[in-house]
Amino acid sequence: MKISANYSKHSPSMRTRRAVIALSSRGRGLSEHDPKPENYAIPVELNDLLSVLDQARIARAIFVGTSRGGILTMALTAAKPQVIAGAVLNDIGPVIDMAGLLRIQSYVGKLPKPKDWADAERLQKSIMENEFPAFTPEDWSRYTRLSWRETANGIAGSSDPLISFNLREIDASTPAPPIWPLFEGLAKAPLLVFRGEHSDLLSRETVSQMKSRHPDMTAIEIAGVGHPPVFWDEMTIGPVRALAARCDAQTS
Repeated sequence: MKISANYSKHSPSMRTRRAVIALSSRGRGLSEHDPKPENYAIPVELNDLLSVLDQARIARAIFVGTSRGGILTMALTAAKPQVIAGAVLNDIGPVIDMAGLLRIQSYVGKLPKPKDWADAERLQKSIMENEFPAFTPEDWSRYTRLSWRETANGIAGSSDPLISFNLREIDASTPAPPIWPLFEGLAKAPLLVFRGEHSDLLSRETVSQMKSRHPDMTAIEIAGVGHPPVFWDEMTIGPVRALAARCDAQTS
């Protein structure tokens, strides 16, 4: 697992700096690919997260989880709930819609190798265009550069294709079981939930149910995007900054 860390001002008007640790889970980003694809599973990845928290001596933190990262954040409530000072779930919840799972299953690990960056962008749009109708050409170029990377053998996806190993079990006739008990484990921490307007993984109905079960939850729907909203403008970054400041105030 690769870890990058920096210090970020959490408010333009404050001098206090905040340590930010970004994790690349196994098989993703710059982390090594696991030779056993069955290890691309929530229990294993949760143990990876717990190991990082232990080695970095992190007693309390705000967790920002996009998609699978949000599932790990909810799973953390069963293993080490006291470490969660606040949480952000980005287009993910305790009920995962089958349409989104089937769409992800349809392309993960199955895309052809792009010939060049223009071809990579074409591939990216072919699988995500319905999810992001508001994207400009510049947005697509930026998104593609986040999803693919330059290697010695040409352009490759930023994730191990074998991550698809456990997705093969997804069956349209068998919905993913809800994980409400894990979600409700977040009840003692301020919670921010983002949903993309066109998301096929997190429904408005689920967001409404989440809000009814959490005493301190803010829900924001981002227009013109699907799964997941991207954190590159004030519409998404600003609310996260505000949540962090609230968590600081509660512990000061």
